[in-house]
Amino acid sequence: MSLPPGFLEELRERTSLAQVVGRKVTWDTRKSNQGKGDLWAPCPFHQEKTASFHVDDRKGYFYCFGCHEKGDAIGFVMKTENLGFMESIELLANEAGLKMPARDPLAQQKAEKRTTLIDVVAAAQKFFSMGLRTSAAADARAYLDERGLDEATIERFGIGYAPDGWQNLWDHLIAKDISPDLILEAGLAKPSTRGGKPYDVFRNRIMFPISDPRGRIIAFGGRAMDPADGAKYLNSPETPLFDKSRTLYHHAPAREAVGKGAPLIVAEGYMDVIALAQAGFGGAVAPLGTAVTEHHLALLWRMGEEPVIALDGDRAGLRAAHRVIDLALPRMVAGKGLRFAILPDGQDPDDFLRAHGTRAMEKLIQKAQPMVDLLWSRETAGKIFDSPERRAALDRNLQRLTGQIQDVVLRRNYEQSLRDLRFGLFRTKRKAYNKTTAVPSPETKASLLARDGDVTRHLRVAVILAAILRTPDILPDFEMDLERLSCDDLEHGKLRDALLRAHAAHSDDIAATVAAEIGGHALETLLSARHVAIVPCVRTPGQTELAKLTVTEELAKLEAAAGVRAEVAEAVEDLTADPDERLTWRLSQAAAARNRAERPSQDNAVEFELGPNGAHIDKEARQELDALMQSINFNKRR
Repeated sequence: MSLPPGFLEELRERTSLAQVVGRKVTWDTRKSNQGKGDLWAPCPFHQEKTASFHVDDRKGYFYCFGCHEKGDAIGFVMKTENLGFMESIELLANEAGLKMPARDPLAQQKAEKRTTLIDVVAAAQKFFSMGLRTSAAADARAYLDERGLDEATIERFGIGYAPDGWQNLWDHLIAKDISPDLILEAGLAKPSTRGGKPYDVFRNRIMFPISDPRGRIIAFGGRAMDPADGAKYLNSPETPLFDKSRTLYHHAPAREAVGKGAPLIVAEGYMDVIALAQAGFGGAVAPLGTAVTEHHLALLWRMGEEPVIALDGDRAGLRAAHRVIDLALPRMVAGKGLRFAILPDGQDPDDFLRAHGTRAMEKLIQKAQPMVDLLWSRETAGKIFDSPERRAALDRNLQRLTGQIQDVVLRRNYEQSLRDLRFGLFRTKRKAYNKTTAVPSPETKASLLARDGDVTRHLRVAVILAAILRTPDILPDFEMDLERLSCDDLEHGKLRDALLRAHAAHSDDIAATVAAEIGGHALETLLSARHVAIVPCVRTPGQTELAKLTVTEELAKLEAAAGVRAEVAEAVEDLTADPDERLTWRLSQAAAARNRAERPSQDNAVEFELGPNGAHIDKEARQELDALMQSINFNKRR
């Protein structure tokens, strides 16, 4: 619909923005100067305690210095009432006593039909509400009482009862001179397939009115009182008023509560929402007989930045949560996300509240998981990543998922969070492996061969970090290895993390970015160390293939040495309890394996000390191995 010239200007002149906004906020009297139209309040669009929301009533303009929402009276109504542009204008024009210009005939007819259907549905709601107070509704009232719904809650939600019988509502509405076509179009009755009168859609059911964002009743949901009824819950069919994929139960009251600071909670059904609201969680909503849709997500993100999805912890609830994740990933932007409150298995919010109380629910909502944690759990729970192929499959799948996020900044943050979780998973597994495969004695713990922070390992980690730092082009090839690299030295750990962060941020100059984060002195100390400075790819940076070869070799030797250390530690522990010829052989084999693992390449490896037959092992470790062998022989002679 097009508006005539000057109409919007006249509407703005007749509309007081302060009055429109004042319905949604409480003015800060200390900061505000009402005489000058200079008004301040806590923002209705985000949760805050200070008054950062400013209204200039003379100019008809608002701005929030916290979340940066801005606009005029029309924009404010659109945002707070979830209305379209023309609907917002109509609402403001009616309040200002300004007659709307004539619509085109088709649009006018459609609007009038919608208004008429809303009146029909409202008449049905009155019938159901009265029905709950009749003797026929005794069982329905007993059920509501058993579920803990008091009279105030029943009144607040407009709960009613549809009596048993085929034409009770039909006859009631016909007696009020309501057209049969309107009753059918409003979804309150269905035509008979046997040539008789149309029959009521809802029979012997507790009735829950469903409203639009403006609070007007547009449909119903009914809970069957007969256990033999085929559908426990039944919603109105799709009508010109009602589209379940675009409607949320308890939308209007929840939006108002969220605007006042209440958490936005998404439950599964009517009783969950009612129980939450009765317990003080007024920002509760629910989809209507369908999974959460993209339209639901859009409605939710208009109401709050991080809706909390509260679901049963059983398999069905987790499947529902996973569907929401897949739906949300391509649609998220910075500042708009989801959190998940997973309830104990077999309990919905209503059950949980009755079993544990309001305070427990409050804690559950406060501790709701960010979506990235649930995504990670879905991709890793119950799986074993004990091979490069399995870890690669995990990496590929995570890349596929994060690749769906359109917002570049948000995608990078998701990638970083998943990298952190991945690093934590494999570091934990390594620690668990080392702990369970060998429990060394105090003598073993002191051994350079067995302890995690041995000199050789420390040197190798330094070379790996220096090689990547000097030739950062190779970092993408070793990103996952770098994440898994355990750094016993605090400075090494800082450098590893800084390299990963610089890569994740797509830095153009990784060395400079790392230096800015951890300090140039730390890098100078690393690169000037003798055992690092002599490495060819560190001496001559930029040689990509040489740097790749160096890092690959050092990582392989660290991996081999880790297994050998565990074997040596186990052998020494066994020796303490029962020295014999078998253990002597076992320890010597472990030492030989270590020597093989430490053998250098032709021209590229770090030069420490060569042992017998060219074995590559540091001097102190060789001396300690000799001491251990002497100890074995001494124990045997005893």
